[in-house]
Amino acid sequence: MLSTLPLDSLTSAALGRASELGVSHAEFRIEHIRSQTVVLRDGQLETAVDDTEVGMGLRVVHRGSVGFAATAEMESSAAAELADRAVALAVAALATLAVPARLADEPPAGTAQWSSSYDIDPTDVTLADKVAHLATWSEQLLGGTGIDHVSAHVVCVVEDKFFADLGGSRLTQRRVRVHPVVEAFSVDPVSGAFESMRTLAPPAGRGWEYLTASPGAAEPARWDWASELEALPALLAAKVRAPSVDPGTYDLVIEPSNLWLTIHESIGHATELDRALGYEAAYAGTSFATFDQLGSLRYGSDVMQVTGDRTTPHGLATVAWDDEGVEAQSFDLVRDGTLVGYQLDRRMAAENGFGRSNGCAFADSPMHIPIQRMANVSLGPAPHGGPTTDELVAGVDSGILVAGDKSWSIDMQRHNFQFTGQRFFRIRHGRLEGQVKDVAYQSSTTDFWESLEAVGNRSTYVLGGAFNCGKGQPGQVAPVSHGCPSALFRRVRVLNARSESTGTS
Repeated sequence: MLSTLPLDSLTSAALGRASELGVSHAEFRIEHIRSQTVVLRDGQLETAVDDTEVGMGLRVVHRGSVGFAATAEMESSAAAELADRAVALAVAALATLAVPARLADEPPAGTAQWSSSYDIDPTDVTLADKVAHLATWSEQLLGGTGIDHVSAHVVCVVEDKFFADLGGSRLTQRRVRVHPVVEAFSVDPVSGAFESMRTLAPPAGRGWEYLTASPGAAEPARWDWASELEALPALLAAKVRAPSVDPGTYDLVIEPSNLWLTIHESIGHATELDRALGYEAAYAGTSFATFDQLGSLRYGSDVMQVTGDRTTPHGLATVAWDDEGVEAQSFDLVRDGTLVGYQLDRRMAAENGFGRSNGCAFADSPMHIPIQRMANVSLGPAPHGGPTTDELVAGVDSGILVAGDKSWSIDMQRHNFQFTGQRFFRIRHGRLEGQVKDVAYQSSTTDFWESLEAVGNRSTYVLGGAFNCGKGQPGQVAPVSHGCPSALFRRVRVLNARSESTGTS
């Protein structure tokens, strides 16, 4: 816990020494991150990890060059030494500097505290209680007809962070998040072939109450675990019996449990300005949404409204301030189908004509330098009224309803892609006609989003996401959420994933 650390003396030592060395900017982070993972297989404990990371890092700008140093030694002398090391690195990098580093201005935030919203600290729940809870879920499913194996796991993170800079900001914040997953497997005893189906509950910026809330709880956004677990055996049995999809062109009604990942890959990453400028070319690619197309690129249809934000309640990327001390904001990325914005950190903002960062800097550890990372990137629902998922289905003559994420593939420019899912239901003449399987939908980003005809109303909106978005060298991971409604896409190419993978027809 940060409260047990000498924050004032560590801050004074680090920033004081940095100031003595003549830096133009310095920011100091102290972090305490506790991460827990519990995994059960067939109701028995398989893995339990309880990890705590404590450390401090200092980033400086000196003579237009950036330097960073970090340590796990929580002493004032070590904090002062960070300044010497960071400045030495900045000086060493001067010879390679093409353009001096500039950071967009940000008003000091003063002294403030913030916490994400939660009721029960998930890391305070005992291992025995976690195992018992997952075992109960597992045993319920193992009692279902046709289920041979069950995997259940939960990941819990509590991230405490203190930020200080030479401008006088002194910021303390806590982020709490959980990710529970249950997956059931049905195995053919003769061939060994299997089918699986997992819960659709997204990870959330919530506490342990997310796993225990009863149906009809005061906060409707909490997941109805009882109903989903009850339905899972029958859904899996139907998937086992389902016919393999015929490849072709279909209208798709895609639920948020699948669409969030398509948003993440084709919009979230593509609108990171460092990627669009080519900074990620050596690792995770660039972006087709290049900077010269800002304000003109036709990203999708007129009903496409996409925002980036760090303010969404229970969002995985939700904070009060980012790791450069920038206040959390909400901002447009795509408006009426046109690219109108990018995700920015302070350096990207200053060097590319933006007046201010929109708060997209994050480091996954006190030992890592902050880099530009994704905000919660979300597709808006219909602004007034709008259809339900059933009403979207009713408007389809021949199509497929898609739910749940699974595998995916996208090219280096975030343009050509393919996504599969957990559950697929054939639509004929506006009605669901049972499951099909082996579905993969394929398109290019702009063609896909141009085919977006309608988005659902607010009741269809769900905040999905992931704990493990990767970026950077050395690699970092970041949690991020993506909200969206159910949505209708016209005439999308569908492949049979099984025949594509085996080369059969």
